[in-house]
Amino acid sequence: MTPRIVRGLTHRFLSSVFAIALTLGGSHFVFAHDGHDHGDSAEPKGLRTWTLDEEGAHLHGAFVTASGGDVQIRLDDNRLVTLKINRLVASDRHWIGSRLEAIETLNQSRPLQLVFQNSPSSDGIQAKQNPKAAPLINKHFQPFASVLKLRWDDKYFYVGSNGMPDHPMMIGIRSWQQQVPIPQKYFGHNAWRIPLHPVPAKQPMSTKNNFLRGAIALAVNGVPIFNPLNNRGDDALLFGELDQFGGHCGRADDYHYHIAPVHLQKTTGEDQPIAYALDGYPIFGYQDEQAGDFAPLDSLGGHQDADGKYHYHATKEYPYLNGGFYGEVVERGGQVDPQPRAEPIRPDLRPLRDATITEFTQPNPGSYRLVYDVRGQQGTVSYTLADDGSADFEFVDTTGRKTSQTYSRRDQRRNAPPIPGDDRPSDGGPPPPPPGPPRDSDDNRPPRGGAKRVDPPVDLSSMSRTTAAGFQVTSTSVDKKHFLSVDCTCDGAAQSPAITWKGAPAGTNSFAVNIWHTAPDQEKSYWVVYNIPAGVTSLKQNAQGVGIVGANDRGRSNYDPMCSKGPGLKKYHITVFALSEELRVSPPKATRANLQKAMKNILLGESTMDVLYER
Repeated sequence: MTPRIVRGLTHRFLSSVFAIALTLGGSHFVFAHDGHDHGDSAEPKGLRTWTLDEEGAHLHGAFVTASGGDVQIRLDDNRLVTLKINRLVASDRHWIGSRLEAIETLNQSRPLQLVFQNSPSSDGIQAKQNPKAAPLINKHFQPFASVLKLRWDDKYFYVGSNGMPDHPMMIGIRSWQQQVPIPQKYFGHNAWRIPLHPVPAKQPMSTKNNFLRGAIALAVNGVPIFNPLNNRGDDALLFGELDQFGGHCGRADDYHYHIAPVHLQKTTGEDQPIAYALDGYPIFGYQDEQAGDFAPLDSLGGHQDADGKYHYHATKEYPYLNGGFYGEVVERGGQVDPQPRAEPIRPDLRPLRDATITEFTQPNPGSYRLVYDVRGQQGTVSYTLADDGSADFEFVDTTGRKTSQTYSRRDQRRNAPPIPGDDRPSDGGPPPPPPGPPRDSDDNRPPRGGAKRVDPPVDLSSMSRTTAAGFQVTSTSVDKKHFLSVDCTCDGAAQSPAITWKGAPAGTNSFAVNIWHTAPDQEKSYWVVYNIPAGVTSLKQNAQGVGIVGANDRGRSNYDPMCSKGPGLKKYHITVFALSEELRVSPPKATRANLQKAMKNILLGESTMDVLYER
């Protein structure tokens, strides 16, 4: 047979096989990178969450290629970013290495091979051809299986959900930040994952000072459960932030619980778990003190049963559910990592003073109506969600004034701030929040940065003081009306403010800086930096690597951004201490109180400037 005939037959054979592959739909060639969708599919192919090791930031996108120590990632907003591989956490670096090895193996294979993959499940994830028997946890989620996407592998149980429960939401909230429930895309690679084989931690972590961001558990109806303490460290239930079922919405309009959803027992049964902590251990309802197997709970809100299996219980007082993690988890950026991310469709708004939510209904599929009351006057928020992910909002305030706004996730992504490692400038940065329910006409609370309204006991008569003549503190992160930049608060980038000082007393050999606030019940400390060299006279915004960072009130060695309970004006203090020598205090013990004790005999002078912040 001649070479030409062989080539012709080979060509016709491959063409036929390729046509068959296209007909089967679930098969494709393996290329050097994962594809990305150009439309608005429910879950673009190849997307995964990447974590930057030092920053603790997350990127969501598809692997494109890697070479020379760099990796290219196509983000879900279609931006292409290049990062140093060593900036990623170990699990991401390992994934890239495995991916490159697989590509090299395919490229080195001599015979031409067509690689057929298993057909994806309805949430875009490859299903196993011979799945193992369903784990026990699958049974516990079955009462809500009709609205969930459930799957598992050897290590994890995955729960796909839109985060929307089937019970009324929002009713009864007395401290409202104008957020409303919008379905989320917790599906595919963004699904919740729960360890199938939890491992007891060598040093269990409490949720009292940790995990104040993100979820700590997942209810069996697919609704996430956050720390009972909000991101300011306050009990969300006692502060009036929760509805009748213990839930509310976050800044991404993502509904979640903050206490144990014991109401689910009506569906699951009283002897079945109502949730799973993200360490893999189940959470049951309230204990029956008359039961024969009753046993006290440990500090984490759990105990072992007669078979030695650990589980948590709901409680009617704090911590309400798991007060920590008996099992191993990874904390990064103040939350369990990894976990799904919510996608905001509109900017977060400010709290609406004196508002109480009285009604929340769904008049039609995809349409919702929230009714709130402010001192006897009624306002409404009505919104309709479209198939393309956009939403039309209509706001009617307590005076009857109407405003409307259309939002889309695509607009949110277009106006997103730059991604860490992406040096391209953003096209304008995030826009100012569009009008939500407008403030009542008799609410004279100023816009952020204004100073028309001052709540006692804030005193604006003097905003600076010093114990040494000429010693002065200033900040470019503070405006002319003494308001701190939003980028230095929890409403923005959470960066430490820029601080400059001059006129330090003679004999100064080091400086210390403390940002603090006197609350009605305690004195709080947000940032401690000490042993700053005498030749340094300023710290830039988001300063790193200058001096030694001590412990804030949360026991952490970082800047804890202001996050006022609100509403109302609050005064915070930036103090610079001039010292005759360096402090001999270890960082974990360098709290504000210990710092003041240690500097008692070496303090030459201190200077303080006051700043304002309002939510």
